[in-house]
Amino acid sequence: MLKNLFDKCIKLASSKLANYALAFISFIESFFFPLPPDLMIVPMVVAKKENYIKIFLIATIFSVLGGLVGYMLGVFFLDISMVIIEFYGYEERVSEIQNKISSKEGFLFWLGLMFLAGFTPLPFKLFTIASGIVGFNIFVFFFICLFTRGLRFFIVAYLTFLFGKKFGSLIEKKGALWFTIGGIFILIISIILYLLFK
Repeated sequence: MLKNLFDKCIKLASSKLANYALAFISFIESFFFPLPPDLMIVPMVVAKKENYIKIFLIATIFSVLGGLVGYMLGVFFLDISMVIIEFYGYEERVSEIQNKISSKEGFLFWLGLMFLAGFTPLPFKLFTIASGIVGFNIFVFFFICLFTRGLRFFIVAYLTFLFGKKFGSLIEKKGALWFTIGGIFILIISIILYLLFK
């Protein structure tokens, strides 16, 4: 099934409706769709290199809007939300965080997880929904989504702009590893800056 979805995403990336398809996939990926927008960003930038800024902006804006939908699912539709959370096996972790979120440590822990989820292959949809369930600050949630998703999609679009299909092949083979390393590195830098200037 995932292979079929993957092939359809690649096909959509080369169609006249590519921008609309990217917007739609970026939107639904943030609360239930299993495949990331990167699958469309790379072939779209390869096909139209001059549009890489536009492509990155479409993916970012609609991913953040989808994240807000995921958040609202967590707030208002707990039964539906828990079905998705349980499917990925995160129900116990969400319960733990819900108990800790009122403390400063719990808030910072969830903030770090949100950052990594937005930038790395961790399932972003779980954290958008779970943020609503645990009552994470919606304004902080919005800006974390905007920063992490924007940074991720800009890097993908810009490096594809620079290196074309070679970068696409690298993402396909080692993308999860490099995004995880990059996300952890940026998170460590952010923590150091926070500790220095708090």
